[in-house]
Amino acid sequence: MNRSILLTLLVIALLLPMAAACVAPPPLTTVSFMVSGGQEEYEAYKTLVEAFQSDNPDYRIDLRYVPDDKDYRRRLAADFSAGAPSDVFLLNYRRIAPFASEGAMAPIGSMLAQSTVIKEADFYQPAIDAFRYNGELWCLAQNVSSLVMYYNKSLFDAAGVAYPNADWTWDDFVAAARALTVDNDGDGVTDQFGVAIDPSLIRLAPFIWQNGGELVDDSANPTRLTIDSPKAQEAFQWFVDLQVKEQVAPDAAAEAAREGESRFLDGTVGMYFNSRRSTPTMRTIESFDWDVAPLPRGAQPAGVLHVDGYCLAEQSKNKEAAWKFIEYANSPRGQEIIARTGRTVPSLRAVAESPAFLDPEAKPASSQVWLDVVPTLRPVPVYVNWPPIEDAVSKEIERAFYGQATVEEATSAALSITEPMFNK
Repeated sequence: MNRSILLTLLVIALLLPMAAACVAPPPLTTVSFMVSGGQEEYEAYKTLVEAFQSDNPDYRIDLRYVPDDKDYRRRLAADFSAGAPSDVFLLNYRRIAPFASEGAMAPIGSMLAQSTVIKEADFYQPAIDAFRYNGELWCLAQNVSSLVMYYNKSLFDAAGVAYPNADWTWDDFVAAARALTVDNDGDGVTDQFGVAIDPSLIRLAPFIWQNGGELVDDSANPTRLTIDSPKAQEAFQWFVDLQVKEQVAPDAAAEAAREGESRFLDGTVGMYFNSRRSTPTMRTIESFDWDVAPLPRGAQPAGVLHVDGYCLAEQSKNKEAAWKFIEYANSPRGQEIIARTGRTVPSLRAVAESPAFLDPEAKPASSQVWLDVVPTLRPVPVYVNWPPIEDAVSKEIERAFYGQATVEEATSAALSITEPMFNK
């Protein structure tokens, strides 16, 4: 072979690996994902993102975190207004209607129907149905939580009160709250309260339903509030009396000084009402034993649905990739990751009924409570103006709860303020 040809071939052979090494790897497919919540929640979503990226090395998830819920909602609205929303974001079902009606979200029903990873029948139906609006499924539920009662077992023991159970009535609950409310040093100032509960519509709602009342005239197409009915008023008064009459809950000044969850954490409140969301924080308690119980029973069983979902922005430039992440997050592997943090009651039946959620080594011991009450759960209306309606009513409930207005005055004000908010 000609020497010059041989040298040329040799040079080419030497340069080929170098050229290959200089070729840039294909770009990663990036999906932005926005969440809110406490540090424990953030760490949980970080773990989820890392697992997804490990299983899908061609993808990168841009995790955006806004701790405070109100700041999160403001950021979400601002991002949509600026035309730059996150591809995937978490949203409570109570707040989806404005986004859906304004074309901000993409429906995901057809994607779920075509999925080979998950199917609708795998989920608790109340969780799925919460995200239906105007005939479309808008988000995929990650949880199926409800309002429960966290209780301090040590304080119950000290007061000689039996632990709450599924047969507890309103009267049983009030009697226990009285026994758990204590002025330790006799100075006229309560040092330990029986109960802490947020005076808001989402907290009052299940008690209105338990008493046979309703929040609105038509849950699918509401035209007015119905909290002025006799049954609703009776429940409203009972709720308000916990503070105004019984004084088993902190008053406005005491709540402003230290809110209910903090009081429960430091052992100075016997019972605290919240959803599964408080569980990671409660697991930091070391000074006393605690557990959860269902709501005290009224005339009929009823609980209020708490559900967050993974939603897809209509403006997302890569809906297929965004759906791939949503699908993964709500697969058994994805839901197990979040469930083990204690944050969620999984919306997938198989995960909810597994040790990932019902871990006998992790508190609360009675996590089964959340699953037992699923058949009794009711959603508040999914309605375009529901967020401002709920906020306005909650302000009036708070006034009544802290003795700044009677139940009748608060109800009248709530009806008057919200009347223009209903599209009749």
